[in-house]
Amino acid sequence: MARPEQVLLLEPQHELRFRGPFTDVVTTTLKLANPTDRNVCFKVKTTAPRRYCVRPNSGVIDAGTSINVSVMLQPFDYDPNEKSKHKFMVQSLLAPPDMTDTEGVWKDAKPEDLMDSKLRCVFDMPAENEKTHEMESNKISASLSKSESSTLSMKSMASSLDDGEVKKIMEECKRLQTEVQRLREENKQIRQEDDGLRMRKSTVMSAPHSSSAMRVKEEGLSTRVIALIVLFFVVGVIVGKLAL
Repeated sequence: MARPEQVLLLEPQHELRFRGPFTDVVTTTLKLANPTDRNVCFKVKTTAPRRYCVRPNSGVIDAGTSINVSVMLQPFDYDPNEKSKHKFMVQSLLAPPDMTDTEGVWKDAKPEDLMDSKLRCVFDMPAENEKTHEMESNKISASLSKSESSTLSMKSMASSLDDGEVKKIMEECKRLQTEVQRLREENKQIRQEDDGLRMRKSTVMSAPHSSSAMRVKEEGLSTRVIALIVLFFVVGVIVGKLAL
């Protein structure tokens, strides 16, 4: 005997889509609507119960109302060969008017009273560029969070200081600046003294060299003068003898 047609309206009707990467919980929503004038009991089952967390996974939908079921896929290493193994089934039955025990209704239900709808699972993996963009977005978010936390910590530290402590810190900064300026002036003065000392040393070393050079020149001149006088004397003697 064929089972009756599903009275609940499912949205989506045929498949549940989960978008990766699956490094964190991925949630999709299944809407169950009851268009009848009777309450309907429902159960949501899956072929991979350890991979999914379904809230609520059973209950009663009042006449003319609907309910949202959150299907949460737990983190896992994506395997393309495994996606066809994951399926869901929404099972339902019309609740009796005098129902007091939901579990008892399911136990006493006849097979021909049960209605079901099957949904397959679809896993969407983002493209490589989308992955990169998502990773960069996560990095930017993390850096912004770190910067905000640093700013807040600095603000809290500043607010914890009273005016007297702030004044002491400012005075200490000014004193350190003055000390640095003084050290710079002393360093500049020492450099100037070193430059003057080097100039005096070079002058002292060059002075004996100049005087010795002058003495050499003078001695050279006197030797030439004597040589010329002797030459003239010899020439004069020779000329005088020839004249006689």
